[in-house]
Amino acid sequence: MAKHNKTNRSLKKRFKITAKGKLKHSRGKRRHLMAGRTTKSKRQARTPAVTTGPTADKYIIAMGGL
Repeated sequence: MAKHNKTNRSLKKRFKITAKGKLKHSRGKRRHLMAGRTTKSKRQARTPAVTTGPTADKYIIAMGGL
């Protein structure tokens, strides 16, 4: 039986664990078709998002944290 699992590399590239144990990530919908979006939605998509809760805990374990 293995002592630990492999780090999920795709999660490691997309998320960063903050000092308090939350997940920081960039928002989606920023790649193409930007002309049809409002200025407000484009501006809000620039700011990073912070995720907490059970899903974040599962991702942190998969990334090899905690």
